[in-house]
Amino acid sequence: MTQTLPPPPFDPELAAALGVISEMLPPFSLDSIAEARGGGAFPALTDEELRRDGAFTVEERQVPGLGDDPDITLLICTPTSVEGALGCVYHTHGGGMVLGNRRMGVDGLLDWAAEFGLVVVSVEYRLAPETPDPGPIDDCYAGLKWTAEHAAELGFDPSRLIVAGGSAGGGLAAGLALRARDEGGPALLGQMLMCPMLDDRNDTVSAIQMAGLGVWDREANRMGWSALLGDRHGGPDVSPYAAPARAADLSGLPPAFIDVGSAETFRDEDVAYATRIWQAGGQAELHVWPGGFHGFDMMAPAAAISQDARNARVRWLNRLFS
Repeated sequence: MTQTLPPPPFDPELAAALGVISEMLPPFSLDSIAEARGGGAFPALTDEELRRDGAFTVEERQVPGLGDDPDITLLICTPTSVEGALGCVYHTHGGGMVLGNRRMGVDGLLDWAAEFGLVVVSVEYRLAPETPDPGPIDDCYAGLKWTAEHAAELGFDPSRLIVAGGSAGGGLAAGLALRARDEGGPALLGQMLMCPMLDDRNDTVSAIQMAGLGVWDREANRMGWSALLGDRHGGPDVSPYAAPARAADLSGLPPAFIDVGSAETFRDEDVAYATRIWQAGGQAELHVWPGGFHGFDMMAPAAAISQDARNARVRWLNRLFS
């Protein structure tokens, strides 16, 4: 592309919040990953916070990795007062493949769990660049298989199992759905992909438009994919389980919910993924939130558009589980 098109505007409420948010975010470069991990920008929820005054039990399990991989840790939160068959949401956290932990983003999932009677299982996968592909997706898949195989022990109906994640976690959730389909793995009821990170090629119009703007721009995205894939980043030898936009076939997947902001790097790759699911005869619900930057609903939760985005996810879950 020879001409850079003007970027779409940010939502007015979000634009006001963005200046404050930008000052709080850690720098995104391979040299600053250690600093970003220790900077406190992504604080981990405590067991007490996760229990919500006794509404959930909280435990952690060490479960086997794939093959010779090390054991992985699963955080398991179970509602204490739900009657009837429970479902399960298996969560892969965000963080650009280089940041985050199993407790990040779980607070929003607990809201879903309380409303729909869900066990929340969140996986601690190894991070790049210390663990490049396929380590992270292997960890997530090992945890998903263990969760499905131990549904009775965990107290949920295995036919009511979904995967969910945001940003890099959304890409991992999409990769899990592809891998479970291809390898005869757990049958999934749905996949919740929130502003998912899907395409290592990083060359869409929205990636170019939003360079240097908002949250997680093109340069940060290049860093994340380079940490995960090394020299394979952007080249021909990239697995669709690492970068789901690379999948040649999107048929036979569980129903998908995909949302993204109009003013963020991932807009076009996420729209394209939903479109290709429809073209393959599948089911996807797509929301492009006008003026939304990456992760806007988490970083500016009081904004009207953030509330709309969260409510749309709840409505989809209600249709799926009901």
